[in-house]
Amino acid sequence: MSTLKHFLKDTLIYGLATVLPRVINFLLVKVHTDALPTSGYADNTNFYIWASLLAVILTYGMETSFFRFYNTENKKDSIISTSFISILFTTVVFVFLAYSFSDFFTNLFDFEENPLRLKLLIAILAIDTLSIIPFAYLRATNKSITYAGIKLMNVLVIVVINLLFLKYIPIYLEKGIVLPEIIQKNYDLTPKVNYIFIANLVGSFISFLLLIPYLLKFKISFDIALFKKMLSYGWPILVAGIAYVINENLDKYLIGKMMDKEAMGIYAAVYKLAIFMNLYIMAFKLGAEPFFFDQSSKENAKEIYAQIMKYFTIVGAFALLGIVAFIDVIKHFINENYWSALAIVPIVLLANLFLGMYHNLSVWYKLTDKTRFAMYFSLLAAFVTIVINLIFIPMIGYMASAWATLLAYASMVIASYFIGKKYYPVPYEIKKILNYILISVGLSTLSFLYFREQLFISTLMILSFGGFIYWNEQAQLKLIFRKINKK
Repeated sequence: MSTLKHFLKDTLIYGLATVLPRVINFLLVKVHTDALPTSGYADNTNFYIWASLLAVILTYGMETSFFRFYNTENKKDSIISTSFISILFTTVVFVFLAYSFSDFFTNLFDFEENPLRLKLLIAILAIDTLSIIPFAYLRATNKSITYAGIKLMNVLVIVVINLLFLKYIPIYLEKGIVLPEIIQKNYDLTPKVNYIFIANLVGSFISFLLLIPYLLKFKISFDIALFKKMLSYGWPILVAGIAYVINENLDKYLIGKMMDKEAMGIYAAVYKLAIFMNLYIMAFKLGAEPFFFDQSSKENAKEIYAQIMKYFTIVGAFALLGIVAFIDVIKHFINENYWSALAIVPIVLLANLFLGMYHNLSVWYKLTDKTRFAMYFSLLAAFVTIVINLIFIPMIGYMASAWATLLAYASMVIASYFIGKKYYPVPYEIKKILNYILISVGLSTLSFLYFREQLFISTLMILSFGGFIYWNEQAQLKLIFRKINKK
């Protein structure tokens, strides 16, 4: 049980480091949607679509490779140095090419109306990419408090700049309050959306400065043999990552192209309301990845993985119902001009729950070094995403994109589960897991379609679901708490 306690502790701290900043950033969505028209929010979305894709390409699976070999190789310094030098070299090449062919990339990314965005994109990507290995080192060595502190500093800077330039300065200028001359003369010279990117850049730069001391601790060396092993392990992760970005972002891009920028902005903003499920999954993934590798040599590893999957699903199913039941409260986190797309939220929430289940299932191909299957599963999902969006967006608009996301992640779960049974069978409690999901989906559907704004009934649904879970799990929960109390 101490093993599970260790996992929960790390997940909690990494959750604080990842979830809290993203919750705060989510709260900024109200600031963004108030400050920007729907087309302006589409520009923000477009910027981060390309940032997500390029971030995956620039790291080319090296972060996951780092965790894989850090736990098995004796020369820890060599792993850190080799992986960082590799990332540094490719980042320098990227920056050189991006600036050398800036006109090409400006047109490709639809930045013609605002060329400054390209420079901001390049700078943010370069700094964030160089931070990947130092952050991975902090996670691998259980320096979770330091990791959390740096992440929280990053978001604090971003929040302050966003609030200052998108909320308070416009108010002061409108009221005629005297501000420093440099602000009064230059504030309107760049589109408001650029201040979001500037905030990101400053936050990333400060985070990297705080990470430099950890880089300076290690002897500089480059192990070619180790690099080849890491690259061989990581390149399927790269392909899988690209496919994941397609699954997450192609819908928004195609809505902008096949409908209009306003629809893209509305869909992207409402999509953010699913962030609570996404944050839960992200916190879990950050704690789970090093934990899964650490536990792999233990006799009861598979039983531990099975327990984690079940309780992950229980919490996720509970979160799904809770968010949908209170959707008419949560919707106020975005401007009312965006509420027309609220129907996508339950679908996207369920899609993200499936994505979290897939991260659980991924343990088998990571431990057996069959990471090529991550590529296969992600390509399958990307195919589903592309086909459904292209066919159905002209018919039913952005609802097609929500359903495409759900079906894409569901296909990954199904494929990974059945293939994983052959290579690394884990005794997952499938019947219970499916029951919890189906009941949660059923209650969520009733709440969304028939009991909107009836908070008393919604609360009863949530309590009933919680009671059902406890009734099914009480024996095991009592055993768990008894063992925890003995520690």
